[in-house]
Amino acid sequence: MNRLACWRERAFSLLEVVLVVAILGILAAIVIPRMSRGTAGSSELALIADLRLLRNAIDHYALDHGGVFPTNHDIMDQLTAYTDFCGDVQAVMDTTHVYGPYLVRIPLLPVGARKGNTRISDNAGVTVGWVYDEATGAIRANCGPAELDETNRPYRTY
Repeated sequence: MNRLACWRERAFSLLEVVLVVAILGILAAIVIPRMSRGTAGSSELALIADLRLLRNAIDHYALDHGGVFPTNHDIMDQLTAYTDFCGDVQAVMDTTHVYGPYLVRIPLLPVGARKGNTRISDNAGVTVGWVYDEATGAIRANCGPAELDETNRPYRTY
């Protein structure tokens, strides 16, 4: 057998190379969009988990304090420090400050233009992550009506 015939037996044909490239292209077209959706979905899941955590802490506070929700002014301290029955805050537990802390820290807002903010307030400011209503105990993400998830649901409605 001559040298050229031996080389042709070991090499791939152009058709084989084109088929492999086409198969890789199809796999990439399937996998890449699924992977990119995963990061957006993880932010939405983090928002759901953080809201559940905040809402549970607020509900637990209200149970311990005779149905009274944390105040707009002191909510961050009331959730992360010790309180007495009236809601007065103290850094360490003593004989009267026996409730809490309900959270180790306030979670970062994981989505939207104000992503990364932790501040809780009753009005939606630039440095506010969470908007809280003292009268109802409701808390939501500080996101505008145009900030939507992948299904076009506003983050503020979570």
